[in-house]
Parts: sequence; C-alpha cells; structure tokens
Amino acid sequence: MSTLVRDRATAQPTPVPVREPRRRPSRRTILLGAAVVVWILGFLVLHGTATLALPASELTDLHRSLNQFNTWVAANRADNPVFLYIFTPLRAAVDAVANLFITIFAATPTGLRLPEIGWLGTVGLLGWIAFAIGNARVALLTAAVFTFFGLQGLFVEATYTFALVLTAVLLTLLVGIPLGVLAGVYGRAAKLITPVLDFMQTLPTFVYLAPLALVFLIGPASAVIATVIYAAPPVIRLTAHGIRCIPENTREASDSLGTTGLQRLVTLQLPMARRTIVMGINQSTMAALSMVTIAALIAAPGLGQVVVRALQSLDVGTAVNAGLAIVLLAIVLDRVTTAASRRAEPGAARNRRVSRRTRYILLGVTLVLALAMVQFSRTMLWAAVFPQDLNIGTAIVQAVGSASQWMQTNLSLFTVSFREAVTTGILNPFQSLLTDTPFYILVAVIAVAAYALGGWKLAALTTACLGVIIYLGLWSDSMVTLAGTLVATAVVMVLGVVFGVAMGRSERMDQILRPLLDAGQTMPAFVYLVPFLGLFGATRFTAIVAGIIYAAPVAIKITADGIAAISPTVVEAAVASGSTPWQVITKVQLPMARPSLALAANQGLIYVLAMVVVGALVGAGGLGYDVVAGFVQSSLFGKGLAAGIAIVFLGILLDRMTQAAAATPVRKIPSSNSPST
Repeated sequence: MSTLVRDRATAQPTPVPVREPRRRPSRRTILLGAAVVVWILGFLVLHGTATLALPASELTDLHRSLNQFNTWVAANRADNPVFLYIFTPLRAAVDAVANLFITIFAATPTGLRLPEIGWLGTVGLLGWIAFAIGNARVALLTAAVFTFFGLQGLFVEATYTFALVLTAVLLTLLVGIPLGVLAGVYGRAAKLITPVLDFMQTLPTFVYLAPLALVFLIGPASAVIATVIYAAPPVIRLTAHGIRCIPENTREASDSLGTTGLQRLVTLQLPMARRTIVMGINQSTMAALSMVTIAALIAAPGLGQVVVRALQSLDVGTAVNAGLAIVLLAIVLDRVTTAASRRAEPGAARNRRVSRRTRYILLGVTLVLALAMVQFSRTMLWAAVFPQDLNIGTAIVQAVGSASQWMQTNLSLFTVSFREAVTTGILNPFQSLLTDTPFYILVAVIAVAAYALGGWKLAALTTACLGVIIYLGLWSDSMVTLAGTLVATAVVMVLGVVFGVAMGRSERMDQILRPLLDAGQTMPAFVYLVPFLGLFGATRFTAIVAGIIYAAPVAIKITADGIAAISPTVVEAAVASGSTPWQVITKVQLPMARPSLALAANQGLIYVLAMVVVGALVGAGGLGYDVVAGFVQSSLFGKGLAAGIAIVFLGILLDRMTQAAAATPVRKIPSSNSPST
C-alpha cells in the first residue's frame, strides 16, 4: 500500500465545529429595552403634555410655606428654647474659635485693625509647623506659597480661608476620630454610622448651605458647621478602617497579655492605625477647603468670596487669580498632610536621612527664627501688612483678562461653534426628551429600570424619590439637572474607559497619568469653572464641561484599578489563544471589570451632579439656579430650600441605581472546556 493510501486510511475525519448557541437576552435587558421603547413612544405621542413645568418666578404653596417658616424662624430666634439653648450657643462657640484664628492670621472684616501676627510672622510660623509635622521641602513650599499670596494681593483673603479651614478641620477631628474609633471597635456602631456617612457623602455641597444658613444665619459659623458636616465622613471611615484592619493574631497576642479594651486601643490599635488616620485627615482637609470656598455663598470670608463675585460679574482675570490661590493652598494642605502620613509609617524613623537629635536641633533653631519673624510682624508695618509695591496681582488679572478676551475673539470660530454644535445636537434634544415627556411615563420608565437593576425595593425607593421631587414642585428643573448630569457622565465614562484601560494595561502609562489625576482631584470644585468660563462664556455648556473634567479623574482611576486587578493568567490565556489586543480588551478585560465600571459610573454621577449644580454660578439652569436664587432673594428662599431637598433625592436615586448596577454579579466567561464549545 502506498504512503498516500495508508495516510488516507488511517486519517481521522475532520471534526465539524459546533456553533455556540446564541445566548438569549436576559430579563434585565428585555425590561430595559421595553422601558426605552415606552419612553420614546410616550415622548412622540404625548410630547409637551403633563410636564409639570413651573416658571422661574412662580411659587407653589409649599414654597410659600417654607418662606413663612423662614420668616417665623427670624422672628422667634431670640425667644425659642431650641435656638436659645442649643443653636445659638453652638453658633457662638464655633464663631469664637473661628474668630480666634481669624484674629491671629487675618485682618478684621472692617480692616481697621491689624492681625495679631502679620504676613511675615504668618509665613514663618506656618513654615515651621509644616517642617515640624512634615519635612523641609513642604516647609519651603508653604513659605513660598503664602509669600506668593501677598504678591497676588490676596494675602488677607487667603488667610481668612486658611483660618476657616483650620477651624473646621480641628472640629472635624474632635468629632470624627472618636466616631471612627467607635465604629472600628464596635461592629454595631459601624452598622449605625455607615448609612449616615453614605447619605452625607451623597449630598452635593450646595445642599448643606440653605438649611444651615436658616438655623445658624450666614457668616463664618455657618460655613464652619457646613464644612464639618461635609468633611467628617472621610476621617471617620478611614479611622474605623485602620482599626478594623489590624491583624487578628496581633490582637489576640495583646489580649493574652491581659490588656483591657482601653489599653489595647491606646497601645495597639491607634498606633498601628496611625498612618490610615492621617490619610483620613488629609482627605478631610481637602474636603474642608472645597466646602469653605463654596460657603462664600453664605457670606464666608476668603478666597471663595473673590471667586463668586468674579463669576457673577464674568471677570475672568480676577477669577483666575483667586482660583490660582485656591489651587496653591490646596497643594500646600495636601503636601503637608501627605508628608505627615509618610512620617507616620512604621519604618519611617529608620529611613530618615538625619538623626532624631539633629532634627530636634533644627526644629529648635527654625522655631527661634519663626518667633523672630513673628516679633518683626508685630512691631514693623512692612512686616505686618504686605507691601503694595510688590503686588503683581493687578498684572495677573489684566494679563488673564486680555488673554481671555483674545481667545473669545480669535478662537470663537472653534469654541462657539463647538459649544453650539454640542448644545443643539446633544444637550437640547436630550433635555427636551426628559422635560417634555409626560411625568407619569418617565416615572414608570425609571421605576422599571430600577426594578431591572435591583428588584422591587429599589423600584419602590426610586418611585418614592421621584414622588418627593414632584411634591416639591420642581420636576422640570430636576429633569434639566438630570439631563446635564447624564450627558456629562456619559462623556466621563468614555474618558474613564479609554484612559483607564490604557493605565490598567501599561504600568508606564499609569505612572505618567496618575500624578495628573491626583492633582486634578486636589483642586476644589469652584476652580474648574474659571478656565472654561473664559473659553465658552457663561452657559450651561461651561458647567457641563467643568463637571466632566472634575469627575473624570475618579472614574479613570477606578477603571484603571479594575483592569489592573484582572488575573494576568486570564489575559495570557486569551493572548495564547490568538486574541488580538482589541479582542482581549473587549472580550475579556472590560467584561470582567464590569463591577469597577459600574462603580466608576456611580462616583462619576455623584461628582458630576455636584459640579453641574455649582455651575449655576456660570449660567447653568435647573436646581442649582433655584438654590442660588434662594440665597440672593428672600422671596425665593422657599423655592431654593425645596431645590436643595430635590437635589438630595435626585442624588439618592442616581446613587442607589448605579450601586445596584455595580453589585450585579459578572457572568462567567465560558472556557474552552465548557460544554457549549
């Protein structure tokens, strides 16, 4: 028999590949698709009916009742026992602490009296404190930045802001660390505290202002109290996390020595959790700075006042000058607290370049120098008030104003065309889809989507939130805010996927982009409005773009971490089977990172909502405009307060739906040995 015949006789028949059966769409997909179809049909057939639109100047009975409540509070503040024995003493105590630091570092609001410590003494003293809790680099940075505030002509405003942040952070630590310890030691306390923290972190910053101004009046005290409420969750969470993460065998070894609960806390748990606690202080400090600047809307003095006035008058140069000061102050606070957290690391003492004795000598010498600078600032006018001859702030304002005018004139073909194209092509149609659809159809559609994501409980919660928004009389304004939030979040997720995948797949790309993202998260929300105001003018598009830039860093980092956490073995198996990089990304990494993508969408939504609301200062409408109008006009206080409540429930709705999407288990990717192949 020939070789060819023999090979044909022994050859096995070629197996016919079995086609994988087409996967049927899930019930969730069917429900979501049906909801979208009903929404589109309802919009086309019943367009413009039952929209619950309320003109800007019109008030509902609820708004008038809230106005009357505001009037009643003002009339009975001096006699009501709740105010007399609780709120008024609390306001006085907070005012006293805030005024103490304002008196030390800043001039009085009237400017008739010099501060206790002039600019030179403030620079020296804060530089020494930065050196004591950090290192020489952050000390030099602190001294240079506060000197630059003087060159900008904003030293007094910067020290006002610093004094309020310092007051708020001290009060936050006084409240937050004990609560964090309680939540870390006792599981039952953690179960009670955690939902409250979730609620506090869901609320946009604007929401805190109106009720606190009603109870505590406007001024530094209300700003500090609002800041404490906003800044407390990070330090509480991280303190509890640090205590809970102590190894169980270490805790058992301590218990075997007969230590009591208090001794274990003081000698073991708090020292081992020190670095995590300091990280919480860092996060709370940055949150405090962000809130203090926004609290300018309730008459908090400082840099925020300068930014608000500049935004209201469309003075881009002044806004950029003050925004730059806020960014520099944020960088200083971040670097000082970060350096403190590194010094708190267990091995930091062994890695120091100088011995402890040398450091103590340097601390003593620099303290003497700082005290000498303080004495100069108390006895010499040039060291007390920053010399006006060195002021370059006017030049900065004029240069930025001229540059802004040039860009608006010469780049308008691009900026205005791009703004109008996006507005007319995307924003207006989508906003119309939300505002002109009958409210009952939209409520049903959102409830069905919530049911598909999280079941009956989420559907009931979502329906209740929408019912409250309808009762508040702000359905149309809420839909305007929701439209801008969803459009911005869609862009944020595109950026999150593109850059997050690049960072997750390339360590070098991660090293390049992560410092930029960290710097982006350092800046307060106010600052993002300033550059885009110069480019696009005062429109809702400006607020949406600022919201995208504000929320993108957190979405990119979460996505990158989700991609990087995928097992290398899975990726290598996909590559070995012949998959291209695009197939690996779309068929393996993105499906397996779906919980991280949903979490990124959750955090992106919350960040965008906060920024879109703040964007009312540059022309954005919706609920943010109602809140700002309530601060400005007493006749609209009730509507502004109702808008703040509507923002709360809109935030809860978005947060819970995206959390439900993030909690959905990932469907397993079938392997090559599965029965279906």
